This record gives sequence, C-alpha cells and structure tokens, in this order.
Amino acid sequence: MQAVLFDLDGTLIDTAADFIRIIQEMCRQAQRPVVDAAHIRSQVSEGARAMVQLVYPELASDDPVFLAHRQRFLDIYAENIAVDTRLFAGMDELLLQLEAAQIPWGIVTNKPRALSESLLKALALEQRCAVLVCPEDVQHTKPDPEPMYLAAKQLQLDSQHIIYVGDHPRDIDAGRNAHMYTILAAYGYLPAAYRDDLAAWHADAIIDSVADLQKLLNSRLAHHATRAYSL
Repeated sequence: MQAVLFDLDGTLIDTAADFIRIIQEMCRQAQRPVVDAAHIRSQVSEGARAMVQLVYPELASDDPVFLAHRQRFLDIYAENIAVDTRLFAGMDELLLQLEAAQIPWGIVTNKPRALSESLLKALALEQRCAVLVCPEDVQHTKPDPEPMYLAAKQLQLDSQHIIYVGDHPRDIDAGRNAHMYTILAAYGYLPAAYRDDLAAWHADAIIDSVADLQKLLNSRLAHHATRAYSL
C-alpha cells in the first residue's frame, strides 16, 4: 500500500444530513409527501438528479421544469454545503495515521469539482488531500477506470499499489478495472438495489465501520513498513 483513495459522499464524508434537510424542505414547499430520510440517504450516491426525482418522480430528467428544480437544489446545496456534514466518526484519526505514516490519501468522486472543493474547504481538508479527481477532469467517469488512473498518475504511483474505498458498485468496478485493491464501505450510502448481495460487488474486502477500515489499513501499513525496512 502506497496510497489510499476514497469516494467522497458516503465513504469519506457523511453528507446525508444536509441532503435530507434540503430534499425534505423542497417536499414541504411543493406541498408533497415528505420523503423518508432513509430513502434519501440511499440515493445520495446517485447524484442530484436522483435526489430531485424523489420530490418530482413524474417529471422526466430532461424536462425543463425538472432541470429548473435540479438547479434550485444545487444552488441551495452550494450555499449550505456543510451545515450538518461531517467526516464519518473515526475518519479523522484514520487520516492522521495515514499522514503520520507518509501514506498520501486522496479522493476520486463523481461530485462536481466546485462542490467537492467547497466541501473540502469547509471541513479544512483541502490542504491534507493529496489528489482530487472529479468528473470535469476526465472524459469517462466511474465505473470507467480513467479517473483512477489519473489519480495514480498525479500521485506518481502504479495503480496496483493503491487502495480504493467506496460505497457504490461503480466505485468497486472502477477500482477493480484499474487493478487497485478495493474496499467496500458497507457503512455508506448503499443503493437499495445492490445492498442485499454485497459479495456480488466483488470487492477485495468489505468493512462495516471506519474502525474496521482502520484495522484493515493497519494490517496493510504493517506490511508496507516491513517491506520498507527489508529494502
């Protein structure tokens, strides 16, 4: 292990509370049934379009009215990007441990760059993150391996020596397609259609908490340290 990359929402950072607040308020303003928080949480990784479809399921995604609601959602989110958003419990300690071991960590996300950068800045992570790859940086997003290879290139590392942690099948597919060691974060925003058979994702490992992730990375760190010493 020479670096660790994370998906953003639902893996590194717990952003669901802000999305839940915004979507439920949009429901109330539109005088529509308020969507259950758990349902909203399961759709976070699917992006803004999926969020807004929870409020307006009857509208086609290319309908001008739907696009206007989507833009309103994005504007509200951008203005209130980290009201209730936090690193997952225990994640800061894990990142500090990686930094102390001089193992760079970074992010490969399908979240737009402007929102990703604002979020990292709000949580004082922008200087700690070694690499940030967003959709604007590539022609093909996850599950294509292109963003993974770009992150590896920017880190000046072979992708085979990088761990990728994610909470969506496209994360695991992208990592596997780039020959990375993949970890499924089962504590994240698992899509309802995929959560019943996590083994089918074909991740190299499955963890249920950040504490489990830290234990797994510790074992990889120990192996890394042993190899470095022997060299």
